[in-house]
Amino acid sequence: MTQSTPSETINQRRTSLLIKNILLSFFIKGWSAVVVLLMVPLTLKCLGSYQNGVWLTISSMLVWIDQMDIGLGNGLRNRLAIHRAHDQADHARQAVSSTVAMLTCIILPVYLLLAMLVWFGDVYGFLNVDARQIPELRTALLCAVTLVCITFVLKFIGNVYMGMQLPAASNFIMSLGQTLAMLFTWLLFISGKASFLNIVIANTLAPLLIYLAAYPYTFRIKYPQLRPTWRSVSLRSALQLGQLGVRFFWLQIAAIIQFMSANILISKFFTPEMVTPYQIAYRYMSLVMVFFTVVCMPFWNATTDAYERNDMTWIRNASHKMNLLTLLVFLLLAVMVAVSPWVYDLWIGDKCHVPFGMTALMATYIFLLVLSMRYSYFLNGIGALRLQIYMTASAFLFIPLAWLVSHTTHNIMWFMAVMCLCNLPGIVVNIIQFHKILGGTAKGIWKAERCNNTD
Repeated sequence: MTQSTPSETINQRRTSLLIKNILLSFFIKGWSAVVVLLMVPLTLKCLGSYQNGVWLTISSMLVWIDQMDIGLGNGLRNRLAIHRAHDQADHARQAVSSTVAMLTCIILPVYLLLAMLVWFGDVYGFLNVDARQIPELRTALLCAVTLVCITFVLKFIGNVYMGMQLPAASNFIMSLGQTLAMLFTWLLFISGKASFLNIVIANTLAPLLIYLAAYPYTFRIKYPQLRPTWRSVSLRSALQLGQLGVRFFWLQIAAIIQFMSANILISKFFTPEMVTPYQIAYRYMSLVMVFFTVVCMPFWNATTDAYERNDMTWIRNASHKMNLLTLLVFLLLAVMVAVSPWVYDLWIGDKCHVPFGMTALMATYIFLLVLSMRYSYFLNGIGALRLQIYMTASAFLFIPLAWLVSHTTHNIMWFMAVMCLCNLPGIVVNIIQFHKILGGTAKGIWKAERCNNTD
Protein backbone atom coordinates (compact mmCIF):
# COMPACT_ATOMS: atom_id res chain seq x y z
CA MET A 1 0.00 0.00 0.00
CA THR A 2 1.55 3.30 -1.14
CA GLN A 3 1.80 6.16 1.30
CA SER A 4 1.05 9.75 0.38
CA THR A 5 4.02 12.09 0.03
CA PRO A 6 4.13 15.19 2.24
CA SER A 7 3.21 17.41 -0.74
CA GLU A 8 0.25 15.16 -1.62
CA THR A 9 -0.93 15.27 2.00
CA ILE A 10 -0.77 19.08 2.03
CA ASN A 11 -2.57 19.17 -1.31
CA GLN A 12 -5.34 16.91 0.00
CA ARG A 13 -5.64 18.91 3.23
CA ARG A 14 -5.87 22.19 1.30
CA THR A 15 -8.52 20.82 -1.06
CA SER A 16 -10.50 19.23 1.79
CA LEU A 17 -10.50 22.50 3.76
CA LEU A 18 -11.56 24.35 0.61
CA ILE A 19 -14.52 22.04 -0.01
CA LYS A 20 -15.67 22.18 3.62
CA ASN A 21 -15.60 25.98 3.59
CA ILE A 22 -17.49 26.14 0.30
CA LEU A 23 -20.22 23.81 1.58
CA LEU A 24 -20.57 25.69 4.86
CA SER A 25 -20.52 29.03 3.08
CA PHE A 26 -23.36 27.90 0.81
CA PHE A 27 -25.63 27.50 3.82
CA ILE A 28 -24.42 30.70 5.47
CA LYS A 29 -24.51 32.86 2.34
CA GLY A 30 -27.82 31.30 1.36
CA TRP A 31 -29.30 32.52 4.61
CA SER A 32 -27.66 35.93 4.12
CA ALA A 33 -29.27 36.16 0.68
CA VAL A 34 -32.67 35.42 2.23
CA VAL A 35 -32.09 38.15 4.82
CA VAL A 36 -31.12 40.68 2.14
CA LEU A 37 -34.23 39.83 0.13
CA LEU A 38 -36.48 40.14 3.19
CA MET A 39 -34.91 43.45 4.18
CA VAL A 40 -35.89 45.12 0.88
CA PRO A 41 -39.69 45.02 1.35
CA LEU A 42 -39.31 45.47 5.12
CA THR A 43 -37.33 48.72 4.86
CA LEU A 44 -39.60 49.90 2.06
CA LYS A 45 -42.57 49.45 4.41
CA CYS A 46 -40.73 51.25 7.21
CA LEU A 47 -39.38 54.20 5.23
CA GLY A 48 -41.15 54.46 1.88
CA SER A 49 -39.42 54.80 -1.49
CA TYR A 50 -37.85 58.25 -0.91
CA GLN A 51 -36.35 57.70 2.56
CA ASN A 52 -35.33 54.17 1.60
CA GLY A 53 -33.43 55.56 -1.39
CA VAL A 54 -31.61 57.98 0.92
CA TRP A 55 -30.73 55.18 3.36
CA LEU A 56 -29.39 53.04 0.50
CA THR A 57 -27.26 55.97 -0.62
CA ILE A 58 -25.92 56.48 2.90
CA SER A 59 -25.19 52.78 3.34
CA SER A 60 -23.13 52.79 0.14
CA MET A 61 -21.17 55.78 1.50
CA LEU A 62 -20.49 53.94 4.76
CA VAL A 63 -18.75 51.23 2.75
CA TRP A 64 -16.15 53.87 1.95
CA ILE A 65 -15.03 53.82 5.57
CA ASP A 66 -14.24 50.11 5.27
CA GLN A 67 -11.82 50.92 2.47
CA MET A 68 -9.86 53.39 4.60
CA ASP A 69 -7.78 50.52 5.98
CA ILE A 70 -5.21 51.11 3.16
CA GLY A 71 -5.62 47.44 2.25
CA LEU A 72 -4.48 46.17 5.66
CA GLY A 73 -7.36 43.67 5.93
CA ASN A 74 -6.48 41.92 2.68
CA GLY A 75 -2.79 42.31 3.45
CA LEU A 76 -3.33 40.56 6.79
CA ARG A 77 -5.16 37.60 5.26
CA ASN A 78 -2.32 37.10 2.76
CA ARG A 79 0.37 37.46 5.43
CA LEU A 80 -1.37 34.94 7.71
CA ALA A 81 -1.65 32.46 4.85
CA ILE A 82 2.06 32.90 4.13
CA HIS A 83 3.09 32.53 7.80
CA ARG A 84 0.82 29.50 8.12
CA ALA A 85 2.48 27.87 5.09
CA HIS A 86 5.90 28.41 6.72
CA ASP A 87 4.85 27.55 10.32
CA GLN A 88 5.71 31.02 11.68
CA ALA A 89 3.41 31.47 14.69
CA ASP A 90 5.27 34.46 16.17
CA HIS A 91 5.23 36.30 12.86
CA ALA A 92 1.49 35.63 12.56
CA ARG A 93 0.80 37.18 15.99
CA GLN A 94 2.93 40.18 15.11
CA ALA A 95 0.93 40.63 11.89
CA VAL A 96 -2.38 40.55 13.77
CA SER A 97 -1.21 42.93 16.52
CA SER A 98 0.37 45.35 14.06
CA THR A 99 -2.81 45.39 11.97
CA VAL A 100 -4.97 46.33 14.97
CA ALA A 101 -2.55 49.10 15.96
CA MET A 102 -2.44 50.53 12.45
CA LEU A 103 -6.23 50.35 11.99
CA THR A 104 -6.72 52.26 15.24
CA CYS A 105 -4.24 54.96 14.21
CA ILE A 106 -5.96 55.31 10.82
CA ILE A 107 -9.57 55.51 11.96
CA LEU A 108 -9.20 58.10 14.76
CA PRO A 109 -8.34 61.08 12.49
CA VAL A 110 -10.76 59.78 9.83
CA TYR A 111 -13.59 59.74 12.36
CA LEU A 112 -12.85 63.25 13.60
CA LEU A 113 -12.77 64.58 10.04
CA LEU A 114 -16.01 62.83 9.03
CA ALA A 115 -17.80 63.94 12.20
CA MET A 116 -16.86 67.57 11.49
CA LEU A 117 -17.98 67.30 7.85
CA VAL A 118 -21.32 65.77 8.86
CA TRP A 119 -22.04 68.29 11.61
CA PHE A 120 -20.90 71.46 9.85
CA GLY A 121 -21.23 70.55 6.16
CA ASP A 122 -24.22 70.81 3.83
CA VAL A 123 -25.27 67.15 3.94
CA TYR A 124 -28.69 67.92 2.45
CA GLY A 125 -27.20 69.61 -0.59
CA PHE A 126 -24.55 66.92 -1.05
CA LEU A 127 -27.11 64.09 -1.08
CA ASN A 128 -29.79 66.12 -2.89
CA VAL A 129 -32.22 65.43 0.00
CA ASP A 130 -35.30 67.46 0.98
CA ALA A 131 -34.82 68.53 4.62
CA ARG A 132 -38.60 68.53 5.17
CA GLN A 133 -38.77 64.79 4.43
CA ILE A 134 -35.78 63.76 6.59
CA PRO A 135 -35.16 66.41 9.26
CA GLU A 136 -32.95 64.08 11.33
CA LEU A 137 -30.50 63.33 8.49
CA ARG A 138 -27.50 65.00 10.16
CA THR A 139 -28.00 63.14 13.46
CA ALA A 140 -28.52 59.84 11.63
CA LEU A 141 -25.31 60.33 9.66
CA LEU A 142 -23.29 61.14 12.78
CA CYS A 143 -24.58 58.04 14.60
CA ALA A 144 -23.87 55.86 11.55
CA VAL A 145 -20.33 57.19 11.13
CA THR A 146 -19.56 56.67 14.85
CA LEU A 147 -20.76 53.05 14.91
CA VAL A 148 -19.16 52.12 11.58
CA CYS A 149 -15.80 53.61 12.61
CA ILE A 150 -15.74 51.43 15.73
CA THR A 151 -16.68 48.39 13.63
CA PHE A 152 -13.86 49.34 11.22
CA VAL A 153 -11.22 48.21 13.73
CA LEU A 154 -12.98 45.02 14.81
CA LYS A 155 -13.59 43.77 11.26
CA PHE A 156 -10.01 42.49 11.17
CA ILE A 157 -11.43 39.42 12.94
CA GLY A 158 -12.97 38.31 9.65
CA ASN A 159 -9.61 38.70 7.89
CA VAL A 160 -7.99 36.49 10.54
CA TYR A 161 -10.40 33.67 9.69
CA MET A 162 -9.81 34.19 5.98
CA GLY A 163 -6.06 34.07 6.48
CA MET A 164 -6.49 30.78 8.33
CA GLN A 165 -8.39 29.48 5.26
CA LEU A 166 -11.74 29.59 7.10
CA PRO A 167 -13.79 32.09 5.05
CA ALA A 168 -16.97 30.29 6.16
CA ALA A 169 -16.33 31.59 9.70
CA SER A 170 -15.94 35.14 8.39
CA ASN A 171 -19.15 34.75 6.38
CA PHE A 172 -20.94 33.47 9.48
CA ILE A 173 -19.99 36.58 11.46
CA MET A 174 -21.27 38.87 8.70
CA SER A 175 -24.44 36.79 8.35
CA LEU A 176 -25.15 37.14 12.08
CA GLY A 177 -24.77 40.91 11.76
CA GLN A 178 -27.26 41.02 8.87
CA THR A 179 -29.71 38.80 10.74
CA LEU A 180 -29.54 40.95 13.87
CA ALA A 181 -30.09 44.07 11.75
CA MET A 182 -33.20 42.47 10.24
CA LEU A 183 -34.46 41.54 13.70
CA PHE A 184 -33.95 45.11 14.97
CA THR A 185 -35.70 46.52 11.88
CA TRP A 186 -38.65 44.16 12.32
CA LEU A 187 -38.99 45.08 16.01
CA LEU A 188 -38.99 48.76 15.09
CA PHE A 189 -41.66 48.10 12.45
CA ILE A 190 -44.07 46.21 14.71
CA SER A 191 -43.56 48.70 17.54
CA GLY A 192 -44.31 51.68 15.26
CA LYS A 193 -40.90 53.27 15.94
CA ALA A 194 -39.36 52.75 12.50
CA SER A 195 -38.14 56.32 11.99
CA PHE A 196 -35.29 57.09 9.60
CA LEU A 197 -32.91 57.68 12.53
CA ASN A 198 -33.82 54.40 14.27
CA ILE A 199 -33.47 52.35 11.06
CA VAL A 200 -29.99 53.79 10.46
CA ILE A 201 -28.89 53.04 14.04
CA ALA A 202 -30.33 49.51 13.93
CA ASN A 203 -28.47 48.65 10.73
CA THR A 204 -25.11 50.04 11.85
CA LEU A 205 -25.24 48.88 15.48
CA ALA A 206 -26.04 45.23 14.71
CA PRO A 207 -22.71 44.32 13.01
CA LEU A 208 -20.75 46.04 15.79
CA LEU A 209 -22.48 43.96 18.48
CA ILE A 210 -21.65 40.74 16.61
CA TYR A 211 -17.96 41.64 16.25
CA LEU A 212 -17.78 42.56 19.95
CA ALA A 213 -19.13 39.09 20.76
CA ALA A 214 -16.81 37.36 18.25
CA TYR A 215 -13.63 38.92 19.65
CA PRO A 216 -13.36 36.94 22.94
CA TYR A 217 -14.31 33.66 21.22
CA THR A 218 -11.74 34.16 18.47
CA PHE A 219 -8.78 35.17 20.63
CA ARG A 220 -9.54 33.42 23.93
CA ILE A 221 -10.80 30.08 22.62
CA LYS A 222 -10.18 29.55 18.89
CA TYR A 223 -6.82 31.24 18.28
CA PRO A 224 -5.29 32.37 21.58
CA GLN A 225 -1.84 32.26 19.91
CA LEU A 226 -2.97 35.09 17.61
CA ARG A 227 -4.45 37.34 20.31
CA PRO A 228 -3.27 40.91 19.60
CA THR A 229 -1.17 42.60 22.26
CA TRP A 230 0.69 45.89 22.25
CA ARG A 231 3.87 43.96 23.08
CA SER A 232 3.58 42.07 19.78
CA VAL A 233 3.24 45.19 17.64
CA SER A 234 6.19 45.19 15.25
CA LEU A 235 7.36 48.04 13.03
CA ARG A 236 8.89 45.52 10.61
CA SER A 237 5.63 43.59 10.39
CA ALA A 238 3.70 46.84 9.98
CA LEU A 239 5.93 47.86 7.06
CA GLN A 240 5.46 44.46 5.39
CA LEU A 241 1.70 44.72 5.83
CA GLY A 242 1.75 48.26 4.52
CA GLN A 243 3.82 47.27 1.47
CA LEU A 244 1.27 44.62 0.49
CA GLY A 245 -1.77 46.45 1.85
CA VAL A 246 -1.19 49.66 -0.10
CA ARG A 247 -1.55 47.67 -3.34
CA PHE A 248 -4.88 46.27 -2.23
CA PHE A 249 -5.84 49.78 -1.14
CA TRP A 250 -5.52 51.16 -4.66
CA LEU A 251 -7.76 48.35 -5.91
CA GLN A 252 -10.29 49.14 -3.16
CA ILE A 253 -10.27 52.84 -4.06
CA ALA A 254 -10.98 51.93 -7.68
CA ALA A 255 -13.88 49.75 -6.52
CA ILE A 256 -15.30 52.66 -4.53
CA ILE A 257 -15.08 55.06 -7.46
CA GLN A 258 -16.38 52.64 -10.07
CA PHE A 259 -18.94 50.59 -8.16
CA MET A 260 -19.90 51.93 -4.74
CA SER A 261 -20.38 55.55 -5.81
CA ALA A 262 -23.25 54.54 -8.10
CA ASN A 263 -25.97 55.18 -5.49
CA ILE A 264 -24.65 58.67 -4.77
CA LEU A 265 -24.32 59.52 -8.45
CA ILE A 266 -27.83 58.28 -9.24
CA SER A 267 -29.20 60.35 -6.36
CA LYS A 268 -27.25 63.39 -7.59
CA PHE A 269 -27.76 63.03 -11.37
CA PHE A 270 -31.37 61.82 -11.17
CA THR A 271 -33.33 61.61 -7.85
CA PRO A 272 -32.93 59.72 -4.53
CA GLU A 273 -36.10 57.81 -5.41
CA MET A 274 -34.37 56.33 -8.49
CA VAL A 275 -31.85 54.60 -6.21
CA THR A 276 -34.56 52.19 -5.01
CA PRO A 277 -35.32 50.37 -8.32
CA TYR A 278 -31.60 50.34 -9.14
CA GLN A 279 -30.82 48.70 -5.79
CA ILE A 280 -33.69 46.23 -6.13
CA ALA A 281 -32.33 45.10 -9.51
CA TYR A 282 -28.82 44.96 -8.04
CA ARG A 283 -29.84 42.90 -5.02
CA TYR A 284 -31.80 40.48 -7.17
CA MET A 285 -29.06 39.90 -9.74
CA SER A 286 -26.26 39.96 -7.15
CA LEU A 287 -27.66 36.76 -5.64
CA VAL A 288 -25.65 35.08 -8.40
CA MET A 289 -22.54 36.96 -7.30
CA VAL A 290 -23.13 35.78 -3.73
CA PHE A 291 -23.27 32.21 -5.02
CA PHE A 292 -20.10 32.74 -7.05
CA THR A 293 -18.25 34.42 -4.17
CA VAL A 294 -19.04 31.50 -1.87
CA VAL A 295 -17.06 29.26 -4.20
CA CYS A 296 -14.49 31.80 -5.31
CA MET A 297 -13.46 33.38 -1.99
CA PRO A 298 -11.82 30.27 -0.46
CA PHE A 299 -9.59 30.00 -3.56
CA TRP A 300 -7.86 33.28 -2.65
CA ASN A 301 -5.91 32.07 0.37
CA ALA A 302 -5.78 28.47 -0.85
CA THR A 303 -4.00 29.87 -3.92
CA THR A 304 -1.59 31.78 -1.66
CA ASP A 305 -0.78 28.54 0.14
CA ALA A 306 -0.36 26.61 -3.14
CA TYR A 307 1.80 29.34 -4.70
CA GLU A 308 4.07 29.54 -1.65
CA ARG A 309 4.61 25.77 -2.01
CA ASN A 310 5.09 26.05 -5.82
CA ASP A 311 2.08 23.78 -6.41
CA MET A 312 1.05 25.12 -9.84
CA THR A 313 -0.73 21.88 -10.70
CA TRP A 314 -3.30 22.53 -7.97
CA ILE A 315 -3.86 26.07 -9.30
CA ARG A 316 -4.39 24.76 -12.86
CA ASN A 317 -6.95 22.20 -11.68
CA ALA A 318 -8.75 24.84 -9.65
CA SER A 319 -8.82 27.13 -12.69
CA HIS A 320 -10.57 24.50 -14.82
CA LYS A 321 -13.29 24.21 -12.18
CA MET A 322 -13.72 27.99 -12.13
CA ASN A 323 -14.29 27.99 -15.92
CA LEU A 324 -17.24 25.65 -15.52
CA LEU A 325 -18.62 27.73 -12.66
CA THR A 326 -18.40 30.94 -14.72
CA LEU A 327 -20.38 29.31 -17.54
CA LEU A 328 -23.02 28.23 -15.03
CA VAL A 329 -23.25 31.81 -13.73
CA PHE A 330 -23.89 33.10 -17.26
CA LEU A 331 -26.75 30.65 -17.81
CA LEU A 332 -28.23 31.39 -14.38
CA LEU A 333 -28.20 35.15 -15.00
CA ALA A 334 -30.00 34.67 -18.33
CA VAL A 335 -32.76 32.69 -16.63
CA MET A 336 -33.09 35.26 -13.83
CA VAL A 337 -33.52 38.09 -16.35
CA ALA A 338 -36.23 36.14 -18.17
CA VAL A 339 -38.28 35.49 -15.02
CA SER A 340 -37.57 38.86 -13.33
CA PRO A 341 -41.04 40.41 -13.91
CA TRP A 342 -42.71 37.57 -12.01
CA VAL A 343 -40.02 37.62 -9.28
CA TYR A 344 -40.44 41.36 -8.69
CA ASP A 345 -44.21 40.95 -8.56
CA LEU A 346 -43.94 38.30 -5.84
CA TRP A 347 -41.13 40.06 -4.00
CA ILE A 348 -42.11 43.74 -3.81
CA GLY A 349 -45.53 43.84 -5.51
CA ASP A 350 -46.52 47.32 -6.65
CA LYS A 351 -44.30 49.20 -4.18
CA CYS A 352 -41.69 49.91 -6.86
CA HIS A 353 -41.39 49.43 -10.64
CA VAL A 354 -38.10 48.03 -12.00
CA PRO A 355 -37.76 48.39 -15.81
CA PHE A 356 -36.83 45.20 -17.68
CA GLY A 357 -33.93 46.99 -19.41
CA MET A 358 -32.49 47.94 -16.02
CA THR A 359 -32.55 44.29 -14.97
CA ALA A 360 -30.85 43.16 -18.19
CA LEU A 361 -28.10 45.76 -17.86
CA MET A 362 -27.64 44.85 -14.20
CA ALA A 363 -27.24 41.19 -15.20
CA THR A 364 -24.55 42.22 -17.71
CA TYR A 365 -22.79 44.27 -15.06
CA ILE A 366 -22.89 41.42 -12.54
CA PHE A 367 -21.52 38.93 -15.08
CA LEU A 368 -18.61 41.26 -15.86
CA LEU A 369 -17.88 41.51 -12.13
CA VAL A 370 -17.99 37.72 -11.82
CA LEU A 371 -15.67 37.30 -14.81
CA SER A 372 -13.23 39.78 -13.29
CA MET A 373 -13.37 38.09 -9.87
CA ARG A 374 -12.82 34.66 -11.46
CA TYR A 375 -9.27 35.79 -12.35
CA SER A 376 -8.54 38.53 -9.81
CA TYR A 377 -9.02 36.23 -6.80
CA PHE A 378 -6.30 33.94 -8.11
CA LEU A 379 -4.07 36.92 -8.96
CA ASN A 380 -4.65 38.44 -5.51
CA GLY A 381 -3.73 35.13 -3.92
CA ILE A 382 -0.34 35.04 -5.63
CA GLY A 383 0.32 38.75 -5.12
CA ALA A 384 0.00 39.76 -8.80
CA LEU A 385 -1.38 43.21 -8.06
CA ARG A 386 0.77 45.63 -10.04
CA LEU A 387 -1.08 45.34 -13.37
CA GLN A 388 -4.45 45.42 -11.62
CA ILE A 389 -3.37 48.71 -10.05
CA TYR A 390 -2.43 50.13 -13.45
CA MET A 391 -5.84 49.18 -14.79
CA THR A 392 -7.61 51.19 -12.08
CA ALA A 393 -7.11 54.14 -14.45
CA SER A 394 -10.35 53.07 -16.15
CA ALA A 395 -12.19 53.47 -12.83
CA PHE A 396 -11.22 57.14 -12.65
CA LEU A 397 -12.95 57.67 -16.00
CA PHE A 398 -16.23 56.38 -14.60
CA ILE A 399 -17.49 59.53 -12.87
CA PRO A 400 -16.82 61.96 -15.76
CA LEU A 401 -18.27 59.50 -18.29
CA ALA A 402 -21.30 58.86 -16.07
CA TRP A 403 -21.83 62.61 -15.70
CA LEU A 404 -21.54 63.12 -19.46
CA VAL A 405 -24.05 60.44 -20.47
CA SER A 406 -26.45 61.33 -17.64
CA HIS A 407 -26.59 64.99 -18.60
CA THR A 408 -26.70 64.20 -22.31
CA THR A 409 -29.33 61.45 -22.31
CA HIS A 410 -31.06 61.90 -18.90
CA ASN A 411 -31.43 58.12 -19.00
CA ILE A 412 -30.22 55.83 -16.22
CA MET A 413 -29.77 52.99 -18.75
CA TRP A 414 -26.85 54.82 -20.33
CA PHE A 415 -25.43 55.42 -16.85
CA MET A 416 -25.47 51.64 -16.27
CA ALA A 417 -23.93 51.01 -19.70
CA VAL A 418 -20.95 53.16 -18.64
CA MET A 419 -20.62 51.00 -15.50
CA CYS A 420 -20.29 47.93 -17.72
CA LEU A 421 -17.87 49.61 -20.14
CA CYS A 422 -15.42 50.66 -17.43
CA ASN A 423 -15.00 47.03 -16.34
CA LEU A 424 -13.82 45.66 -19.69
CA PRO A 425 -10.13 46.80 -19.80
CA GLY A 426 -9.32 45.27 -16.41
CA ILE A 427 -11.00 41.97 -17.30
CA VAL A 428 -8.97 41.61 -20.51
CA VAL A 429 -5.68 42.30 -18.71
CA ASN A 430 -6.53 39.91 -15.84
CA ILE A 431 -7.22 37.08 -18.29
CA ILE A 432 -3.96 37.64 -20.21
CA GLN A 433 -1.82 37.91 -17.07
CA PHE A 434 -3.35 34.85 -15.43
CA HIS A 435 -2.65 32.63 -18.43
CA LYS A 436 0.89 34.01 -18.81
CA ILE A 437 1.69 33.23 -15.16
CA LEU A 438 0.09 29.80 -15.36
CA GLY A 439 1.95 29.01 -18.57
CA GLY A 440 5.30 30.23 -17.19
CA THR A 441 5.65 32.90 -19.90
CA ALA A 442 5.03 35.99 -17.73
CA LYS A 443 7.83 38.55 -18.02
CA GLY A 444 8.27 42.16 -16.99
CA ILE A 445 5.06 43.77 -15.77
CA TRP A 446 3.15 40.51 -16.31
CA LYS A 447 5.11 38.70 -13.56
CA ALA A 448 3.78 38.18 -10.04
CA GLU A 449 5.89 39.75 -7.30
CA ARG A 450 6.49 37.58 -4.29
CA CYS A 451 6.18 39.63 -1.13
CA ASN A 452 6.53 36.94 1.49
CA ASN A 453 9.68 38.07 3.34
CA THR A 454 9.28 35.16 5.64
CA ASP A 455 12.54 35.57 7.47
